[in-house]
Amino acid sequence: MYPTSRAQHTAASYNSSLPGTLPQRLFTRREVIPARNDVLWRIERGAVRTLTWSEDGTFITLGYWGPGDLIGYPLSKVKPYQIECLTSVEVSLLPPHLWNQDVNSLITHIQQAEELLSIVHRKPIYLRLWQFLVWLSEKFGRDVEQGKLIDLNVTHQEMAEVLNTTRVTVTRLLQQFEEEGNLLRHKRRIILRLPNEGFKNNEKTRKSPLDSLH
Repeated sequence: MYPTSRAQHTAASYNSSLPGTLPQRLFTRREVIPARNDVLWRIERGAVRTLTWSEDGTFITLGYWGPGDLIGYPLSKVKPYQIECLTSVEVSLLPPHLWNQDVNSLITHIQQAEELLSIVHRKPIYLRLWQFLVWLSEKFGRDVEQGKLIDLNVTHQEMAEVLNTTRVTVTRLLQQFEEEGNLLRHKRRIILRLPNEGFKNNEKTRKSPLDSLH
């Protein structure tokens, strides 16, 4: 359901390095993967997000992960830390003695976390949102006739939590992108019109009435 070259490459590398069958678990949408320090989880199917929250209860999204990715509580020192399933999810359990057999997946985990961190600090806000959508399309996207379909339902509120802004701002900017022809709506999914040279060429001179919103 989430065919991406990055995920497929990671999964292929991982499968080739770990012969035999690993124990597997199934989780439903919105279910929280148990907090265990003795295993890593390899996602075989579906998508999850890792998150924490502040003292006032504000959620802070730490990452989005799909097929081929390694996730788990041993990979983070953030407290509290939670792994939430965004879809139905199938995972394999990787015990500690096998962790060093897939260094590539661990490196990919670090790279993706840093990519997202760099995006959430971009300014202005419209560029931050656009680059987040591009990041999602590279990870969870598939090519369709109209462009790149993000095959994952991320709500406006969840986008706002990732990008440290408000749901109202996200909704207005998405509407603006749609009016400008930068994206299309397909049911509850988003299709990006890529490559988008027009958007890139106007980045330096473009003034959005929403730039002051946070």
